[in-house]
Amino acid sequence: MDGGGTYNPRTVEEVFRDFKGRRAGMIKALTTDVEEFYQQCDPEKENLCLYGFPSEQWEVNLPAEEVPPELPEPALGINFARDGMQEKDWLSLVAVHSDAWLLSVAFYFGARFGFDKADRKRLFNMINDLPTIFEVVTGSAKKQVKERSSNSNHGGNKSKSNSKRGSESQGKYSKPVQSKDEEEEGLEEEDEEEHGETLCGACGENYASDEFWICCDICEKWFHGKCVKITPARAEHIKQYKCPSCSNKRVRP
Repeated sequence: MDGGGTYNPRTVEEVFRDFKGRRAGMIKALTTDVEEFYQQCDPEKENLCLYGFPSEQWEVNLPAEEVPPELPEPALGINFARDGMQEKDWLSLVAVHSDAWLLSVAFYFGARFGFDKADRKRLFNMINDLPTIFEVVTGSAKKQVKERSSNSNHGGNKSKSNSKRGSESQGKYSKPVQSKDEEEEGLEEEDEEEHGETLCGACGENYASDEFWICCDICEKWFHGKCVKITPARAEHIKQYKCPSCSNKRVRP
C-alpha cells in the first residue's frame, strides 16, 4: 500500500490538485459512502487506515509494509474505536485525523521538491481556503454560513421544495433567487453572495450557478446532484429528500 503515491506532483498547483483529490475521496467515505465505510471498519480486523487518492477515490486498508513508507501514513487503527463511541463522534475523529494526514502529505511533497517559504505559504493558503473534512462532516462549515446571513438562508429554506423542482438547466438556488425579483435588488445580491459560500455536504466544494443542487429536508445540508446521484428530473418526483447520511441513520439500529 503506497497511499496512492504513484505519481509525484512537483508544483504548488499540482500538490494542491493532489490534495483536493485525496480530500474529495475521504469526504466521500465519511458522507455519501458512509454506510460502506462503516461496514469496512470492522473492529475485529487488524489495524486499518483510511486512504484518499488523487483520483477522488477512498480505500480502507492495512498500513504500508515498507518502513519508512513512500508517503506519510494516515492514522492507524481507526476501526478499533468504531463501536466504543457514538457514530457521529467516531466519524468526526476520523475526519480530524484525515485532515492532519492530508496536510502531512501535501507538505511532504513540498519538502521533497524544495518548496521555498513563498511556495509553502501559497500552498497553505490554497488549502486553508477550503473547509476541513471535519468542518464538512460535522456541518460546522454550513453553520458558519448560516450565522453570517441567517435571514437570507431562511428565505432559501422556505423555497427549497419549489427549487428542488426547478428547471433542469438551472442550479437549485436559481429558484429562490428568482422568487425575490420583486424585492429589493440588494437582497438578491446578498442572496447570491451567500449562495457562493454554500458548501456541498458531500464534496465540500462551493456552490456554482451552473450546477444542479438539492437540499436534504432532514439536516438541511445542500448537495451537488452529481455527488448524491440525483438528477433534476428525478428530483421533481421526490416529495421529501433525505441525503445518504440521514437515510443511513434511519436504518441502522
